[in-house]
This record gives sequence, structure tokens and C-alpha cells, in this order.
Amino acid sequence: MDKNDIKQFAGVIIGGFLFALSVNLFIVPLDLYSGGIIGIAQIIRTLMIQYLGLDILNSFDIAGIINFLINIPLFIMAYRSISRKFFIKTLLCVIVQTVSFTLIMIPQTAILDDVLASCVIGGLIGGFGIGLALRSSGSGGGLDILGVYFTKKFDNFSVGKLSLIVNAFVYIVCAILFDVSTAIYSIIYMACFSLVVDKTHYQNINITCMIFSKNENIQEDIMRETGRGVTYWKGAGAYTKTDTNIMVTVINKYETNQIKKIIEKNDPKAFVIFQEGMNVSGNFEKRL
Repeated sequence: MDKNDIKQFAGVIIGGFLFALSVNLFIVPLDLYSGGIIGIAQIIRTLMIQYLGLDILNSFDIAGIINFLINIPLFIMAYRSISRKFFIKTLLCVIVQTVSFTLIMIPQTAILDDVLASCVIGGLIGGFGIGLALRSSGSGGGLDILGVYFTKKFDNFSVGKLSLIVNAFVYIVCAILFDVSTAIYSIIYMACFSLVVDKTHYQNINITCMIFSKNENIQEDIMRETGRGVTYWKGAGAYTKTDTNIMVTVINKYETNQIKKIIEKNDPKAFVIFQEGMNVSGNFEKRL
């Protein structure tokens, strides 16, 4: 296991803990609900307590355990259809979530009196946690597994958008079973959560890189070390009148540092332009 693997496993563990922390400290005390699989698990937990009379469940939060059980078929999908490393890191993240949901004490009263502030802060912390897990080539389980699967299959698809769409169904159920205000504030929480996930998940952000250099080894190293295609043509400086190579490649934000190292190694004086947020269609490989 190299340093990068250790860094990624640490990111997965921290991400899972932050997500559970945000839910237990900012969302559950207000009787609000997260989205996705954990939201479904929370609804099942509430129904078991209120309608089945299982008061023993009040002594600890069983939502994490229910979440783990529901995730089992998705773990199988991750192992078979995505990658073994993704499966291991996702399994680790969900285990951390399950333990954290169970052990982190839920405050009897809300930490913040302002419900909206709790939703925003909870969304920021939870979204960063899951985004960190995704950036570390893992996920928070549940809809994240489906999101990563479809991101690999379809262009311009994001994990956060899938979360936002599916959660609409979850919160309709919340509005019917509980009340409209519960659903509305829960939606605000998930909207903040989804936006932060998309911004934190670097592999979901496309970048165009344009390089101006006389060194032809740069394009060869980019293709060999990153597996990305490079288009190049000959150009000339308007002032110096000297010939130069103009190289263009499309990468995700996570690969930016790798590209910079390749350029620095071959030509420290190369002129480079990075443009973020490009829409890409065609033969572009989505990566974890």
C-alpha cells in the first residue's frame, strides 16, 4: 500500500464520519431527514418506534444498521460493475457510517435554534464528507454507488443530481407521513448537501488544459501516464517568431496536479492554461 492509498483510505474514513456527524448533530435533533438510502433508513426507524411500539430503539439509533442492510445489494453492484477498490473503500465508508450513527450521541435539543442554519451547516459538513469519500475513489454507499455507476456510463451526469432527483420521492413520503415543514427543511438540507458533493468531487469537474511548449515529450508523457488523449498542432509566437507546439487535452480536476508535474518535469517554462467547467461529449472517459 503506497502513500496515495493510505491518503485515500483516510479520506474515506473521515468522509464517512463527517457525514454521520452532520446527520446526528444537526438533522436528527430537529426531526428532519437525510436523503437517499439513509433517509429511507431513518423513516423505517421512525415507523418502527412510533407505529410498532419498539421503544427500546430510542436508546440508540438503529438507522445506521438499517442503512447497512439496505446497501448490501448495492455493494454487490459496486464489486461487479465498478471496481474492487471502489467496493472496498465504499464498504469501509459505510461501516464507519454505521458505527458513527450508532455511537455519536444525538443531542436532546438542537445545537442551533435556527432551523435553516442547521440545515445549511449540516448540508455543508455532510456534503463535504461524502464528496471527500468520492474524491478518495470510494463513496458513501446508497445513491452514491448508483451515481458513480451512471457517471461512468453517461456524459454530463453527476452524483449530486441523481441524489437530488431520487430524494424528491423520499421527501414526498416525509410530507405525507409527518408534515410539510419537515419535508421542506429536509429538502433545503439535501440541496446544500448535493451542491457541496458536486463541488468537492473533483472527478466530476472537467478541465481543458492547453499547453504551449517546444518539448514534444510532454504529450507522450501525458498519454502514457494518464491515459488521456492529446491533440497538438504547430504554432509560432507572434513576438519571437519561433515555432512551438500547442497541445490540448481534457482531464478531470483530480488529475490537474499530475499534469502539472509532467509539464514541470519536461519544460518548467511552458505556458499552460487550465479552464474549468467544460461540457464534454464524445469519447471522454469518466473516472473515479
